[in-house]
Amino acid sequence: MAIHAIGDLHLSHGLDKPMDIFGPEWAGHTEKIKENWQRVVGEKDLVIVVGDISWAMHLYEAAEDLRWLSDLKGTKVIVRGNHDYWWSSISKVRKELPPSVFALQNDHFVWGDYAVCGTRGWICPGEEGFDSDRDQKIYLREAQRLRLSLESAVRSSSSTLIVAIHFPPFPRRGRQSAFTKLLEEYGVAACVFGHIHDSGRDYIFQGESNGVRYYFAAADGISFTPLKLVE
Repeated sequence: MAIHAIGDLHLSHGLDKPMDIFGPEWAGHTEKIKENWQRVVGEKDLVIVVGDISWAMHLYEAAEDLRWLSDLKGTKVIVRGNHDYWWSSISKVRKELPPSVFALQNDHFVWGDYAVCGTRGWICPGEEGFDSDRDQKIYLREAQRLRLSLESAVRSSSSTLIVAIHFPPFPRRGRQSAFTKLLEEYGVAACVFGHIHDSGRDYIFQGESNGVRYYFAAADGISFTPLKLVE
């Protein structure tokens, strides 16, 4: 019952959205992900998908991408990415999700001794492009959603917390934010994130900081292969 993570699948089975315009490594990326996923993930494993799942604009348009995800090995728990426009109200999303796919929002998902919490996140203060008028409100709202998710988990019997967040939980050249403070406050063991595709990902911190281990799992940053977090 290993736990893996991957993000930024950018599926487009129902749309004409080729990803190789973002670089040659994206050519045939859907097939790469499927082949690698089926090779490294077991039927009894969990895969955390950290957002940007489908390019669909509406929930019904995402149905084929979600079925494709469901058909892969393992149980999947997903959080919303900034490009997941199809993700409407959580009740509607959960009603339409196929078997083996579970969506997180303001709550948690139990997997043995682990509880997976999460939220979309947002660009952090100190990051290039952060606009206090435009971004501050969303940033604080996402931090509150993470707190709600963590609060729900501490009331369960799970002993180890993992957080899934789409945006990096800190600026590219930093390690502190409202998100990291929450991770440390609640004793989170691991945080996995994605979102970054440009060369700036070379500056993203990975490793342990103040008791939390951070993992970067955007698909193109991990050779389109789910990253194993827990054996």
